[in-house]
Amino acid sequence: MRIGFLFNHDQVHQVAHSLPIALALARQGTGAEIILATTNPRMQAEVTRLAAGAIGRGVTLQPLTLKSRRSKIIAGVSEYIAPAAKLLIYGDNLDFFRSLDVLVVAEKTSLILKTRYGLDHLKMVHTRHGAGDRAIGFDPASALFDQVLVSGPKIRDRLVNEAKVPCDRVSIVGYPKFDMAEPARAHGLIDDDRPIVLYNPHVSPHLSSWYKMGRQVLDWFVEHEEYQLIFAPHVMLYERPFVLTIDKLRIDRAGPIDQRYLRAPNIHIDLGSRASTTMAYTNRADIYLGDVSSQVYEFLYRPRPCVFLNAHKVAWRGDANFAHWAAGPVIDRVADLGAALATARSEQTDLYRPVQERLFRYSFDLRDTPSSDRAAKAIAEVAGIPWPEPQRAFAMA
Repeated sequence: MRIGFLFNHDQVHQVAHSLPIALALARQGTGAEIILATTNPRMQAEVTRLAAGAIGRGVTLQPLTLKSRRSKIIAGVSEYIAPAAKLLIYGDNLDFFRSLDVLVVAEKTSLILKTRYGLDHLKMVHTRHGAGDRAIGFDPASALFDQVLVSGPKIRDRLVNEAKVPCDRVSIVGYPKFDMAEPARAHGLIDDDRPIVLYNPHVSPHLSSWYKMGRQVLDWFVEHEEYQLIFAPHVMLYERPFVLTIDKLRIDRAGPIDQRYLRAPNIHIDLGSRASTTMAYTNRADIYLGDVSSQVYEFLYRPRPCVFLNAHKVAWRGDANFAHWAAGPVIDRVADLGAALATARSEQTDLYRPVQERLFRYSFDLRDTPSSDRAAKAIAEVAGIPWPEPQRAFAMA
């Protein structure tokens, strides 16, 4: 039995959503061959770092590359705007994918193996990557997977109701990323009594606050040193000169970061380092400032004040895609930011904390058993391999 875990992205933010499951599966000694397939040096380095001594001792690392001259040319020409290599990698490595019995992925581009290349024998498991509310996470493509692993009842309910995924193909397993989260860090900021705000805008131009008001937000913090700011946007915002999204076809440019922001002593800027993907910032910040990123739910692992920027003046109330906006004040002008931050803090205990706890419980089903172990067991069931039962202690007569 060959079970592959595919890590196919430009950035490393999806690794922690599936790698802990691979390591948990390997620890159980089921006899299955566990292969970690990476598609670029950055991904290989991160998987190697996190897997540590497991590689060669229960799991195998398998680098995948573009092989055809045509694919290399297309990728080289288009990578400036679009991640062509991410799609081309499948056709160039069909022999590898055909050799697998189960493929575990955190994203949906891999479905091309079934829809285009006809690998109907291959069982595919989707781990997802995040527990957010955006509609793209519940599109009909999810129903093409043999099994979908979800963090909690919210995701299950929306997949069943909106994506029409059969109930028996959805497994609630918790959130494996929590098993691999790093301690709180806030590089470059003074550890004093000033509250630390994490500004975490999304990458999608039609939803993000960055393109319309992001620099106004940074300007506000330059002028308000009573707060410290971590500016850590979605890691794909600055991955390329232009941002292209396909759920609603949009293209935009994130633009340069002015020196006045880089020099500000109360602002730490991280445009895509590893720390942006490990929960180091969500664990450290005192206040969350964002728009639609699923990282707000990771922040709510410990309920704390939140403020949301409605840059596109969305009619959000009652819209499940913006359910998280109930966790704090929502503003559509940066001029209201100071008041919103004050309200979020003063009303946190009585008004917002109960809402945050309800949102968190609906999004995450966490138990004593680690989420990665629960997910590994679900994959073993898909693969049809036995899962070792815990040994019971014998009572003395």
